[in-house]
Amino acid sequence: MPGFTIAAYVGAAVAEIAGCFAFWAWLRLGKSPLWLVPGVLSLCLFAWLLTLAETDQAGRAYAAYGGIYILSALGWLWAAEGVRPDRWDVIGVGLCLVGAAVILWGPRTA
Repeated sequence: MPGFTIAAYVGAAVAEIAGCFAFWAWLRLGKSPLWLVPGVLSLCLFAWLLTLAETDQAGRAYAAYGGIYILSALGWLWAAEGVRPDRWDVIGVGLCLVGAAVILWGPRTA
């Protein structure tokens, strides 16, 4: 069911960005090391959510996830950093999403 995999990927992307931002906040913004606690938990959630992708190969799940992550990162750029993605960002993420769909749902021979 493609919808379930997409939902798992979107959740994984949010968890990964949140976890990575916690480290960014600590190391680059001078926040407390306590930011690492929710950051590590979020990264663990990210890893677990990736296992829910409906594919038997981990590498294929990770490769297809890349497109969703790129889309989410641009969403973060806009929502959290106040920088609106430009047309090249939109074109690039479109290409990545098409590639992710081909990787995940392309016809395979046994």
